[in-house]
Amino acid sequence: MRGAALGQAGKSEEALLDFNKAISLDPNYGQAYANRGLIYRQTKRLDQAMADYERALSLDANYAPAYLGRGMVYKTRRQPQQALADFNKAISLAPDSAEAYYNRGLVYQGEKQHEFAINDFTAANGLVPQQAEPLLARALSYLALDKPKEAAADLDEAVQDDPQNPQASLTRGLAYERLGDKTKAAGSYGRAINLRPKDETARNGFDRIGGKPGQSYDTF
Repeated sequence: MRGAALGQAGKSEEALLDFNKAISLDPNYGQAYANRGLIYRQTKRLDQAMADYERALSLDANYAPAYLGRGMVYKTRRQPQQALADFNKAISLAPDSAEAYYNRGLVYQGEKQHEFAINDFTAANGLVPQQAEPLLARALSYLALDKPKEAAADLDEAVQDDPQNPQASLTRGLAYERLGDKTKAAGSYGRAINLRPKDETARNGFDRIGGKPGQSYDTF
């Protein structure tokens, strides 16, 4: 428990010490392996993360967090089919896992299966409302399907949920540019520039729709 709290606080090495100790006291403690795997994954030690998730699943073949974690390692390694298999299993074991739906949606999106991705992002958003990430991801799939109106609606909400997210504002600018609403597009691109001044994509978009530096634009 202390290791999990330390991990959430960003104290990765201290968390590892606690998980190592827990495993030394009980080598069959599957949750400790999965939790240590999470720290290894977050610190880019993917081989060690994979070994811990495999060990956790050898101890409990129905432990959903281990399938989720291993799936995310596969996703990082660009092994989409293995990732999908693990996310499918995680969802079958824990149907209320927004994280599993969201990550499976990202894999589908990467494979250009946007309808499947949209369904998963919708499920994730329904389980954990007022989170910008599933809305932003769903908007990107809507844009890929040439549905800027649906994308703009998602991005309106994403920007309200996370006003400091530059990618949400940038993507919102693109959606409104496609809709022909230059005012909202300029306001969104301008917000993205304020949040991330060196973002060339936002600056190019602002220039492309005729934005004027120093002028105020209504974002909503």
